[in-house]
This record gives sequence, C-alpha cells and structure tokens, in this order.
Amino acid sequence: MATAYGMLIGGKWETGTDTIPVMDKYSGETIGTIPRASKADVERAVGAAQAAFGPFGDLPAHRRAKILERTSELLAKYQEDIATTICREAGKAWKYSVAEVGRAVETFKFAAEEAKRIHGETVPMDASAGAEKRFGFYFRTPVGVVAAISPFNFPLNLVAHKVAPALAVGNTIVLKPATTTPITAIRLGEVLMEAGLPEGVYNLIYGEGSSVGDWLVTDPRPAKITFTGSPPVGQHIMSRAGLKKVTLELGNNSGTIIEADGDIDAAVPRCVVSAFANSGQICISLQRLYLHQAIAKEFTQKFVEATARLKVGNPLDKECDVGPMIDEREAKRAEAWINEAVGQGAKILVGGKREGRILWPTILDNVRHDMKVMCQETFAPLVSLVPYKDFDEALERLADSPYGLQAGIYTRDISKAFKAIKRVDVGGIMVNDTSIFRVDHMPYGGNKMSGIGREGVRFAIEEMTNIRMVCFNLA
Repeated sequence: MATAYGMLIGGKWETGTDTIPVMDKYSGETIGTIPRASKADVERAVGAAQAAFGPFGDLPAHRRAKILERTSELLAKYQEDIATTICREAGKAWKYSVAEVGRAVETFKFAAEEAKRIHGETVPMDASAGAEKRFGFYFRTPVGVVAAISPFNFPLNLVAHKVAPALAVGNTIVLKPATTTPITAIRLGEVLMEAGLPEGVYNLIYGEGSSVGDWLVTDPRPAKITFTGSPPVGQHIMSRAGLKKVTLELGNNSGTIIEADGDIDAAVPRCVVSAFANSGQICISLQRLYLHQAIAKEFTQKFVEATARLKVGNPLDKECDVGPMIDEREAKRAEAWINEAVGQGAKILVGGKREGRILWPTILDNVRHDMKVMCQETFAPLVSLVPYKDFDEALERLADSPYGLQAGIYTRDISKAFKAIKRVDVGGIMVNDTSIFRVDHMPYGGNKMSGIGREGVRFAIEEMTNIRMVCFNLA
C-alpha cells in the first residue's frame, strides 16, 4: 500500500488533497504520495524558515556541530533502510544506493567539523596611507533563509550538499526535492528532527519547478538559492532570482583521455563504472572517451567485454549493476539519440536495447563531434569512443565543449598531465582517473554552461555566508 507523506513546514508534517504519486522505478508500483504545494504553502514554509533563523543562527557552533554529528550517526544507523528507499524511488542499483548513504554520512560529518571552523581574519589597515590608526577584521555571518532545489539522481547526498553546509553556518532551509524522488528527503527530515534540529529550520515542499520552484525562487525572503539541474532551468532561475546569492550546478558532457602510456588495466574497469553507474545519470558520468590509436583496439575490446558482463535489472538485487532510468520518457529520449547517431554513421558496439525504463549500457564507435551523443549531455548509460593520433588533438577535442565541469586523463607523463590541467577549462581535472571522481569535501562545480559557484562543504559554506567587515578607529 502506498504511504501518504506530508510537507514539513515549521516542524509539522502537513498533508494535502492534491497529491503526486511516487513510483518504484523498476516495478512501476506506486509506493507513496506527496502533497503538491500551493503558493500559500510555499509562503508559509519560507515564513517558518525566516522565523526560525534568528534563534538557530544564535546557536553556538558546538551545538550546531553536535546536531550535524548526530545526523551523520543516524544516517549510518539507518543506512540499509534509506538505501532501499533510494533503490526504489530512484532506480539506483543497491551497491550505489548504499554508497550514496555512506557519502551522506561523511558529508554531514564534514559539516559538523566545519561548523567549528567558520572564521574570518584580521586585515592590516596600516597598509593604506591614512589608516595607520585603524584596526580591522572581518567575520562570516549566515545569509538567512536558503532556498534549495535538488535533482533526482542523488536524492540524499546532493540534498546533503545543500542542507549540511547551510546548517553548519546557522542558516535555515526550504527544500524542494525532485518530485520523482522526494521520499529520501523526507527520511532525512525525520533523521534531522531525531538529531535535535529545531522546528522550522528544515522545511520541505513539493511540486513542479514551473510553479512551486518559481514561487520559491521569486519570494523576496530567501537570501540564497542553490540549484542542481539543467542549464535552461539554471538560466531561468538567474533571470528570476533578483539580488540573491545563487549557486548553480548544471551538468556536463564529461570526457576522459586514455594516453598510450596510461594504465589500461586500471582504466577499463574504472571507465565501465564511470559510464554506467546510476544508468549514466550523473553530472560527471563518462560520456566522451578519447583513445590513443596505439591502444584503442585493445582498450575497446576489453571495455566492450566488461560492459557486456554488467548485470541489468532490479536495483534491489544486490548483484545488479544497472537499473532503470528515472522514467520511460528519458529512456526513449536517449534511445532516440542513439538511433539518430546510428543513422548518421555511428556503430553500436554493445547495448542499444531498451525495455521500458531500462536502457542497456551502450557503447558507440565511429561518432562525430556534432552528434547529440557527443556535444550534448546524454544523462544515460551511453558512452562514445573516439580514437586520436596526437595528444594535442585529443586535448583540443576534450576542451571543445560548452560545458566545463570535470574531465579525466590517464597518463604516466607528468608534462602531459600539466598541459591538460592548464588547457582544459573545467572545474576539476582528474589525473589517472575519469571525470566521475569526487569526494565530498573538495571544491566541486563547473565553468561555462556547467554552472556558477562551488559545492563541497567548506566551499559551500563560503557561498552561504556574508562577510562583515569591522574597523576600529584607534586615534
């Protein structure tokens, strides 16, 4: 039987008559319903967050740290239960769902530690002529209410990257999770309340971005918006946000170079995971794979064989590698892109089959740069292979993208690694790894169409605070 979940406003769970079903992405079963927020609901949620901000912002750092530490402990305690929720509502394979909860455990742990390290510094006022008798310093203050809009693909850890830093510094939150995967955010709300978070600090509302998301973005009371999603929606948010702080993470068509001197045996299994984990629905999933012609044949054979061995099916199966995509519409869209590429001369080396929401892991060869599968973000279990002769040629192709989130390069040549670091305009270069590598305390974010600002707990804290400068006249 489907569970009726509520919105969380001011510490109270509220139901509604206009509901949205939440589906098990593998079976198609309705596992829950959530209330669609009205404009009045959004306004009340923001009001609750605003009312809670003063008292919560005044909590000493050690108390905020204790709440975050307890949240981390409870997430670890409930890891398997929450992982099951992620499997069902997101279609993410069990191994990756468990790993996501583990990452969220660490994200909240990092936030607990950083809560005790938020500080400013002195400014040498006498460096300026005429200010010799002044003493100056600055410190960081919470911005207030943070409006957070999170995606479906990491329904816990990408929420954690918005919530944990905000709480660490003393902000309050109104979160609109993806309507396809809201139950994980609800479970987090329950955990936060059990950890002792005061009422009104974490508020949850649900609904479409075009209505609920827009009401949240345009409300004048939030001081900060943090969003993960597509470039068109990010651009719309920028046009509607007004004078608010904004962090946007907007995706990528991630590429990795495998040089002839790279470790092939290490690169092959890593590339398989990088391309097909979570059915390729990761902003830094491997999509474009550039292979030096000296190793292209060997790598391709091993890569195709390893991909063909992946187990596709029910994400609750502990042996599953690839589950369903988030909905059938997205699977059909990716299938259409594959068929279009084939019609333009591309060759399917493995996969290419779709059954409902499931798209089998697919490798394409003989692609061109202007094909959708290369120049746009596929967000599907799909990777394209491109052989090359010259390293500079590969770098040029890798860098030739409107996106700039992360990229990878396998090489033992330090000079080639530094050439890539210097020439490829991305937020992160992974040497002897693929574009997919991320740990939760590093600065994470992109350039160009990939977004604005950085996540990673300490860096998100900087984005969620204001600097207050203080000057004493000692004359």
